[in-house]
Amino acid sequence: MTLETLQDTRLRQARWAGWASLVANILIVVTGGAVRLTGSGLGCPTWPRCTDESFTPHGELGLHGVIEFGNRLLTFVLVAIAVLTFLAAWRTGRRELRRLALVLALGIPLQAVIGGITVLVDLNPWAVALHLMLSMVLVSLSVRFLQQLDRPVPAARGPLVALAWGVFAVGYVVLYLGTIVTGSGPHAGDADVARNGLDPVQWSQLHADSVFLYIGMTIGLGAALHASRADRAAIRATWLLLGLQLAQGAVGFVQYFTGLPEVLVGVHLLGAGVLAASTTWVLLRVRHPEPAQPRAASVEPELATSLR
Repeated sequence: MTLETLQDTRLRQARWAGWASLVANILIVVTGGAVRLTGSGLGCPTWPRCTDESFTPHGELGLHGVIEFGNRLLTFVLVAIAVLTFLAAWRTGRRELRRLALVLALGIPLQAVIGGITVLVDLNPWAVALHLMLSMVLVSLSVRFLQQLDRPVPAARGPLVALAWGVFAVGYVVLYLGTIVTGSGPHAGDADVARNGLDPVQWSQLHADSVFLYIGMTIGLGAALHASRADRAAIRATWLLLGLQLAQGAVGFVQYFTGLPEVLVGVHLLGAGVLAASTTWVLLRVRHPEPAQPRAASVEPELATSLR
């Protein structure tokens, strides 16, 4: 095996690990949502133990204890994936991949601690929001890790990149406002948990307004990229993001006007994770465009001259 083949193999292994990290960090959002939507948020009433006497749930805690404890066990899956990702990144010999993998690995125990604090403060909605937003950051970092595996491309500058950063920033504002709306709504994770006390109607309207801004800026970015004949991959990624935004918005409106059914709220959480990944990918594609390929027309004069 040549050195080049060995490096390709190691990069392929790192890519698999990066995809595993991305999928796992999105799924932990969905499973965490399932804990809340089933009212199992305090199924294990303390942390790091499930109860004061045991690390595992006992019969008196019932199904809620099993669900909450099962979600805690998924943290160990994330740890295993993070370790494998770091080892795969280390084997590539590339410093930027090692740094990203280390940050991803450190994010998992930090997430576990925040989750534990969330339980200890009886599912305070602001702590729950922080718990979710950290997962979104880890999703974005996983996408960055995957992008770094490709041939490094210098970062571009200019109005298109600034607009892409704007879409990214507004996307995260939309995500955070969604957590505030959730904190004012009925799905607390436990029947006795207090909500944040904010008006759900007013904050839902603000959240919807931010979604319209998010969609409008994405349309503007796509149109600007198309007009400037930018990297085709960046254009495709932007229109794909628009499609995901419209689908997520449709789910959001339906769930709002149907009384927030648990299944739709779970789908909306999955969509939030996918949107975090897609928005990050658009930013990276615009910021690191593929080098322009020489056009065939440009070589025709040279070819004509050589044939004279």
